[in-house]
Amino acid sequence: MTYELIVIGAGSAGLMAAAAAGEAGARVLLLEKGDKLGRKLGISGGGRCNVTNAKELDELIRHIPGNGRFLHSALANFSNKDIAAFFEQLGIRLKEEDHGRMFPITDKAKSVVDALVRKVRSVGVDIRTNCPVAEVLYTEGAVSGVRLRNGEKIRCEKVIVAVGGKSVPHTGSEGDGYAWAEQAGHTITELYPTEVPLVSNEPVIQSKELQGLSLREVSLTVWSAKNKRIVTHEGDMIFTHFGLSGPAALRCSQFVVKELKKNGGGNVLLTIDLLPQLREQEIYDESYALAAQDAKKAIKNVLKGYVPEKLVPILLEQSGLSGDITYAHIPKQQWMELAKCIKAIPVRISGTRSIKEAFVTGGGVYLKEIDPRSMESKLMSGLYFCGEILDIHGYTGGYNITAAFTTGHNAGTHAASTLKGRG
Repeated sequence: MTYELIVIGAGSAGLMAAAAAGEAGARVLLLEKGDKLGRKLGISGGGRCNVTNAKELDELIRHIPGNGRFLHSALANFSNKDIAAFFEQLGIRLKEEDHGRMFPITDKAKSVVDALVRKVRSVGVDIRTNCPVAEVLYTEGAVSGVRLRNGEKIRCEKVIVAVGGKSVPHTGSEGDGYAWAEQAGHTITELYPTEVPLVSNEPVIQSKELQGLSLREVSLTVWSAKNKRIVTHEGDMIFTHFGLSGPAALRCSQFVVKELKKNGGGNVLLTIDLLPQLREQEIYDESYALAAQDAKKAIKNVLKGYVPEKLVPILLEQSGLSGDITYAHIPKQQWMELAKCIKAIPVRISGTRSIKEAFVTGGGVYLKEIDPRSMESKLMSGLYFCGEILDIHGYTGGYNITAAFTTGHNAGTHAASTLKGRG
C-alpha cells in the first residue's frame, strides 16, 4: 500500500488531522508508537474529556495566553462551535458546564475517543499502533517519508507531526518531534512546564499542617520582584505536602515560571485572597459584628466560622492578635490587619513540579516558521505540525484541546487538498 500522507501521533490533534485528511480523500496512514489511540484524550477532564470550551472566540483566545492569537486563522476555519458540531454528528451529545466547559453527556472520555477512532477508520485511514517513528525523511527541501525504529521506510508526500510535547509522558508524549523539527531547520523555543502544581519551602507548607486543605472560589495573585501584580486568577485550590495545586494555582504556574526565570531563581510571592468578593472594610465590619454577637467567645473560636479553621492560627499570628481575647478587648488596628491578611495570605513559591507532572508543555516549534492558516512549515514543503508540539498553551478548561483539534483539522484538510494533482 502506498500513502500520500502520514500522520505521526494518535492523540487529539493527530486523530483529528487523520479524520480531516481522510475525509478529504487522501490515502492516509496514522502511526502511533504506543498500543492505544487517544491515550491523553482518554484521561483528559478527569476522565470525562472536556472536548472544547463554548466561550466566544475572542474570550477563548484570551484563555490561551501562550500565543493564542496565532489560532485566529485556524479557528476561523474550524472553531470551537465546529468542534462541538463535529462530535454531535458522531453521536456524542455534549453539555455545557461551568466556565463554558463542554463535556459528553456520558461523562466518559472513552465514548469520545471511540467515536473519533471510528470516524478515522470510516474515512479509510490505515492505523498502525506499536509503531514508533525514528525520523522524518527530507529530500531537496521537501518531505519524502518516514523511517520507523525497526528500519522500515515508508514514502509519502506529506507528513503531519502530532506527537505532543513533554508533559504526561506515560501517554507517549516524550518530545520525539522536536528533533524532527530541528532537522527540518526549525527553531524550538525553550520548553517549560505550564498548568503545573507550585512548590513552596514556607515552614507552614513544609510542616504539612495545611496539607489537604481545599479552598473554594478564592483568588490567587502572582507578584513581581518589584511588587507589581502580574496576574490574578480566581477558582479553587488545595494545599499539598509540597505547595499549592488545584485550578487557580495551575493557572498561575506559567507566570510563576517566567518570573522565577526573570529574577534568577529567587522566590516569587503569591497571595491568597480568601474572600475576593469583599473589600477589606467589609471583612472588618462582618467579622467584627460576628465577634460582637458572641461577645464572651474567644476570637479564635469566632473566626472558625468565618474562615477555614486551619488558617485561623496563621491569620492571627500575621495580624498580631492573641486568639484568646474576646470582643471587648479587640484592638481595632490589629483587626484591620486581620482583614488585610484575609485578603492577602502570602506564600513564597520556590518553583514548580517537573514538566513530566505538568498538564501542558510551554514552548515548542517556533510559530513564525509555521503558516497559521495551514499549519505547514515555511521551511520544509509538505511538513505540518499540530497540537502541543507547537509553541501554544492555554489554561485547563477545554482550551488546549480546542487548540489541538483546530490545528489538527486545519493541517489535515490543507495537506490533503494540496496533494499533487489536486491543488
